[in-house]
Amino acid sequence: MRYITDRKRAVGLGSAKTGAQEFWKVRLTSAGLFVLVPLFVFTFGPMLGEPHDEVIAYFARPFPAIVAALTIVVGFKHFRDGAQVMIEDYVHGTTETLAIIAVTIISYGAMATGLFAIARIAL
Repeated sequence: MRYITDRKRAVGLGSAKTGAQEFWKVRLTSAGLFVLVPLFVFTFGPMLGEPHDEVIAYFARPFPAIVAALTIVVGFKHFRDGAQVMIEDYVHGTTETLAIIAVTIISYGAMATGLFAIARIAL
């Protein structure tokens, strides 16, 4: 028979001391997206349906390229942070670790691909 105090039972089950930091990271990226998404829509929207050469010339200018790059970076960072919180809440054990690694790889891979495409157009 095990005699464990309530305190001993609770050790290791409390706060990980990172919840508030993760919360604010997600809120900060959301505030960034609140500004960046409308800017992206207004810079990207006029180019819908235009010929390829005009789109390339438009995104070779600094402002549309910077807005698109910032939207990609902040958007995928927000996705990674939000998905990681969701995974931590609902998945446990080795599957949790593998899922977080997969989401991180997908997020940074998509971010790198988007930035490469924009750099290729803009430079």
